[in-house]
Amino acid sequence: QVQLVESGGGWVQPGGSLRLSCVASGSIISIHAMGWYRQAPGKQRELVATITSGGSTNYADSVKGRFTISRDNAKNTVYLQMNSLKPEDTAVYYCNADRAITSKALRDYWGQGTQVTVSS
Repeated sequence: QVQLVESGGGWVQPGGSLRLSCVASGSIISIHAMGWYRQAPGKQRELVATITSGGSTNYADSVKGRFTISRDNAKNTVYLQMNSLKPEDTAVYYCNADRAITSKALRDYWGQGTQVTVSS
């Protein structure tokens, strides 16, 4: 079993910055990709950014140039640096572990989510 614990959410004014962290724990052998998704009220969950174990990244168009995803494979930790935040970035942000391999399974995992609120 793999547990994902997010931290770093909160309230920030437009134009501000936040840094999210997500630590994966458990009997992890490897994780193909880790990433961040978000869900705003009344909307579907959407991809924000992902990063593979090899360092390849993918970003939603809406966050390109403002958000940066990074990963520490040794610590099974993924970060999301969010700059120039806009009110439309307000959402619950979820950490995802894609194709996490343990001694018992290969599957995806989700964190519990962390709220990010951007408002003046």
